[in-house]
Amino acid sequence: MNGFYMLIGAVAFGAGFALAYFLRGRLVAEKERAAKEEAKNIFETAQQKADALIKEAKIEAKDRLLKIKSEFEAETKEIRSELKNKEVRLVQKEENIDAKMEQLERRDRQILKKEKELLQKEDTLAEKEQQYRSLIEEQKQQLEKICGLTAEQAKELLIRAMENEARYEGAKLIKRIETETREEADKKAKKIIATAIQRYAGDYVAERTVSVVQLPSDEMKGRIIGREGRNIRALEAATGIDLIIDDTPEAVILSGFNPVRREVARLSLMRLITDGRIHPARIEDVVKKVSQEVDQTIKEAGEQATFDLGIHGIHKELIKTIGMLKFRTSYSQNVLQHSIEVGFLNGIMAAELGLNQKLAKRIGLLHDIGKAIDHEVEGPHALIGSKLAKKFGEAPKVVHAIAAHHEDVPPNSVYAVLVQAADGLSGARPGARKELLENYVKRIEELETIAMTFPGVAGAYAIQAGRELRVIAKSETLSDEDVVLLCRDVAKRIEESLSFPGQIKITVIRETRAVEYANK
Repeated sequence: MNGFYMLIGAVAFGAGFALAYFLRGRLVAEKERAAKEEAKNIFETAQQKADALIKEAKIEAKDRLLKIKSEFEAETKEIRSELKNKEVRLVQKEENIDAKMEQLERRDRQILKKEKELLQKEDTLAEKEQQYRSLIEEQKQQLEKICGLTAEQAKELLIRAMENEARYEGAKLIKRIETETREEADKKAKKIIATAIQRYAGDYVAERTVSVVQLPSDEMKGRIIGREGRNIRALEAATGIDLIIDDTPEAVILSGFNPVRREVARLSLMRLITDGRIHPARIEDVVKKVSQEVDQTIKEAGEQATFDLGIHGIHKELIKTIGMLKFRTSYSQNVLQHSIEVGFLNGIMAAELGLNQKLAKRIGLLHDIGKAIDHEVEGPHALIGSKLAKKFGEAPKVVHAIAAHHEDVPPNSVYAVLVQAADGLSGARPGARKELLENYVKRIEELETIAMTFPGVAGAYAIQAGRELRVIAKSETLSDEDVVLLCRDVAKRIEESLSFPGQIKITVIRETRAVEYANK
């Protein structure tokens, strides 16, 4: 029985083992088939990716090739264009050179032609000179026969005529010296009077209106102009003054007829330069503040002038107009200081004559009031000032004296005559007014130009501030006797052509120089 069970167990074990082996083989076959299918799929996927990569590589290669080709063609085209332009320029240069060569050849031919003509003219001139000399000699002989005088006798007559003319010139010179002596005495007398008057007039300050603003550097000009010129336009619009920025180093020129506005523009620009912040909003703010300060300064200057002269009851607007004269000049003389001087002088003369001293001072202070607004109103400043004084309630005597101080209307009162005298004294005192530099330089140039127009003059130099003219004569052209005549001719020409104060001394210099070198 046990053997039977063992047999059954062995059969069952063998059957199980066979079944397990069979199942394992089947499982291995299925795995193998699945692995083959997976490998096939991987291969196909790899094949597809490879094909895609190859296609992309081909497309990229084609694009790169096209890009390189287009770059090459563009570069080649640019090079060809540049070469073509250079070729055109070379052709043009060759043409220009050819044209210049032709022009030079023509000039050479013209120069040769002119040289031949000059040689012919020289020969002709030499022949004519010889003919003229012979004709002059013949005429001299004929003149001696006609007038019955020899050359020596004619020379003696000429010398006598020159002596008579010299006596006339001497008398004229004496008369001129006498006239100048009287004028000098008159000037000295006025100087003495003016010096005495200065005890009453106080200090004089010759203020001038500044029209040039100095800059710390030329870089500041760009900041003043601003982007697209907005800063300079804002400053001109706010002040009403033109700003001129040119090649003048480290300077800006202010141009305008209104002296008060010009002063506002000057102070505003200086304040902006110091502050460093320059833009339209800041410019408007600074100009507004400076305008208020200048208005206050004008008011204080007018009040101070009336206080110094002891004048009361003048209208506020008239006082402000008086203060505006602080920024006005006439012949380089400050008009406010001039008006104060005239007020003092007028008062002193009125006191000496027993007249109303305060009225005279009032007239003197207001006599040039029209100059404060003469750039805005047409007409003479005397008439403008009289209308202004009448408008603000000044007395008829004051109005008339202001209108008559330059004879625009006939004077009919002693006050009008006194203000004329005081005005003349204030303007004529030493140092009150200065001649313009331009007129001085122009007169110097005209002196030298007149002297250089005479033949035989090598050079001319005006010295001693135009009071003396040195003329250098050519010794090989002029003789000592010719130099005397040249000196007189230059003096006459200057008297006829120029107008000048005093006298001008003319000195003609003729010298012969011999130069030699000692060699070993």
